[in-house]
Amino acid sequence: MNKLAVGWIGTGVMGKAMAGHLMKRGRITNMMVYNRTAAKADDLVQAGAEFLTPVEIAQKADFVFTMLGYPHDVENMILEKEGILKHMKKGSVLVDHTTSSPALARKIGETASELGVHAVDAPVSGGDIGAKN
Repeated sequence: MNKLAVGWIGTGVMGKAMAGHLMKRGRITNMMVYNRTAAKADDLVQAGAEFLTPVEIAQKADFVFTMLGYPHDVENMILEKEGILKHMKKGSVLVDHTTSSPALARKIGETASELGVHAVDAPVSGGDIGAKN
C-alpha cells in the first residue's frame, strides 16, 4: 500500500488524539494539521506534523479529516467561499467527524460528488477519553 498524505483540521481535545493515533499507526507520508488556536496543534507538530492553512491542506492531502465544534463551523470550513472542498484534489476523501445535521452532511456529499471528491459523514462520540483510547 502506498503511503498517504493526510490533513487534519481541528486539533482540539478529540481531534488531537485521533490525529496522533494516525501518525503513530498509519502509513502516512505527510501529516498536515490546522487549528484556529495554533498552540493546540503544537504536540502534533513536535511529533512531525506540518502546520498549514486549511486550503494548503486541501490542495495537498489524499485524505482530509475535520473535527470542528459546530455545524456552522463545518459549513464555513468546507463549503463557503474560501472553503476547503473546492480546493481538494479529484479522487481525494473528506471525512467529517463533527456531530452535525443530516441536511448539512447531504449538502457536503452532493457538492463533493460534483467536484470529484469523496465525502464521508463520520460523527464520533466518547469525548476526550474515547479519542485517547
